[in-house]
Amino acid sequence: MFGIPGKQAVTLTPAAVRQIARLMERQGSAGLRIGVKKGGCAGMEYTMDYVTDVNPMDEVVEQDGARVMIAPMAQMFLFGTEIDYQTSLLESGFHFNNPNVAEACGCGESIKFKDQPAA
Repeated sequence: MFGIPGKQAVTLTPAAVRQIARLMERQGSAGLRIGVKKGGCAGMEYTMDYVTDVNPMDEVVEQDGARVMIAPMAQMFLFGTEIDYQTSLLESGFHFNNPNVAEACGCGESIKFKDQPAA
């Protein structure tokens, strides 16, 4: 919907590919749907859900056995994002390197996009 022909909407690091493929196999899902919703102290939050069916309006990114679907309303916010999976001593999880983000809260769970009015 908001893509550039021949270019994926998001890219996945090798660590993210491994984790997404692992989650797909464990849950028996068709992939993970990524979206955004209003919330958090900065105004917006990322969402991730297991899906069994691909919505025809989703942007589908497949890489080495991992499949990510981008919800239609999130496509313009996520275009150009690199999704990584990081593990540290205290936590592990997906990390979004998103060029469209103007601000993020201190905890890293909430974001504000460029040219978006405050919630």
